[in-house]
Amino acid sequence: MTRSKRGLKRRSLYWVVGFLAFAAVLYLFSASWLTALGRWLIREDPQVSSEAVVVLNTGVEYYPRLLEAAALFKKGRAKWVVINGNRKTDVLRELEGKGFERCCPWYEDSLRILSLNGVPRDRVIPLSVEDAYDTISEARAVGDELVRRGMKRIVITTSKFHTRRAGFVWRRMHEGRLSVGAVAATKDPFDSSAWWRDGRQVRWVLAEYGAWLYLWWKSWRGDLRGEGAA
Repeated sequence: MTRSKRGLKRRSLYWVVGFLAFAAVLYLFSASWLTALGRWLIREDPQVSSEAVVVLNTGVEYYPRLLEAAALFKKGRAKWVVINGNRKTDVLRELEGKGFERCCPWYEDSLRILSLNGVPRDRVIPLSVEDAYDTISEARAVGDELVRRGMKRIVITTSKFHTRRAGFVWRRMHEGRLSVGAVAATKDPFDSSAWWRDGRQVRWVLAEYGAWLYLWWKSWRGDLRGEGAA
């Protein structure tokens, strides 16, 4: 092999090694900041006792939230479990006007799951919230009802990536009326260290940051207020 060919081979090897090193650094850096983006969405408040653990209904992965509520109840962190549901659309109301009736109460499945996991039926408060369609409207309707019932301290449980925003909304909306802690559902599948590898979780993260933009706009307009709030 001539000297020029050996030099060309050496330079090619350097280029390959350099490219691989650059790709490795780029991957590690990307993984680092993508993980940071995922982790920022998660907030875990200190473990304190409360009057009730509230299972948020809006969003995805509802069943892990029920399981988390049951676990908190059994640990003595809450005396009551609050669930909400019975969402209705104009089409559903039209069907009900024609005589449609559900096969069973909207809360029955949740009651059965909670009972199966150690929460007696008489310790569950089901709240019908027909028109809640997002975190803000759910916090307003459910929170105002809990205040009317005389509650002062609650814990909300929701999906991991939803904890920071949900806690912010509830605390801002019910400031001075409710002490609110947020707990992530342990069995929720969100993985902050690898969410970008799962299309479903990518959608969650993109939607969550989009929801933060909407939230900041609502906050700027002064719309984050519960009933009776100043």
